Amino acid sequence: MMRVIQIRLREAGKVHYFRLSDLDIKADAYCIVQSDRGQEYGQVVSEPEHVPEENFEEPLKMVLRKITINDRYQINKNIRDGEEARRVCLEKIHQHRLPMKLVDVEYSFDRSKILFYFTSDGRVDFRDLVKDLARHFRSRIELRQIGVRDEAKMVGGLGCCGKPLCCATFLKSFEPINIRMAKEQHLSLNPNKISGVCGRLLCCLRYEHCNYVEMSKNLPHIGTTVSTPLGEGRVVDHETLQQKVRILLDDGREVKLPPSDVTILKEPAAQEQE
Repeated sequence: MMRVIQIRLREAGKVHYFRLSDLDIKADAYCIVQSDRGQEYGQVVSEPEHVPEENFEEPLKMVLRKITINDRYQINKNIRDGEEARRVCLEKIHQHRLPMKLVDVEYSFDRSKILFYFTSDGRVDFRDLVKDLARHFRSRIELRQIGVRDEAKMVGGLGCCGKPLCCATFLKSFEPINIRMAKEQHLSLNPNKISGVCGRLLCCLRYEHCNYVEMSKNLPHIGTTVSTPLGEGRVVDHETLQQKVRILLDDGREVKLPPSDVTILKEPAAQEQE
């Protein structure tokens, strides 16, 4: 068994497991860790736990120490210098007339590298840009192309629900999302209503989908012929969260009833259930 902890690197970054020695570190604290990119800082997002080593395919990197005053000074300096690096990079992009949008600039904690994150509709030949930046900063330069969902995660903002973006707060990774999830949640298929600020389908369609599927198991399929205390009719829609079904009765009335008040007379054909 080994002692591990989950840490989010950079703001809204991915969450990784790190090996923890005997340090007393609690959730929400900041610490310095060893990573593939050298030393980095991150925020603890879980309490320490003991897990078998075989749970991880590769050896975990170590938590080095709790963050110190000097570390905070270094982080603040990196942020300030990152703003200057952003200004310089924008000028260089304009000079080279490159079809790319600079999203963020980040100094590694130990200042061994400067990372420039950008989006673009296609491949970009940025070799001359890298040479110019390396000559100006006299440091290792890495340009990393990211997708529009990653851009939203980095920049942040408010979703259509009025709350901070899920990707920029608690989502650990992006999962595949498809339009069928919106259909099964009985949402409007208007792209403006089911798309996030990134222009892609809303992340909540994915992580709420399993709840809708589970809650729909007790509801008769749409198109099912049923008998109710008010007469016979046909299921025309679901009120999943209320755990009710909308039924069009044979006399033309439309009612909403819980499944307990409904008796199934005839299931619809498979294609009708779709």
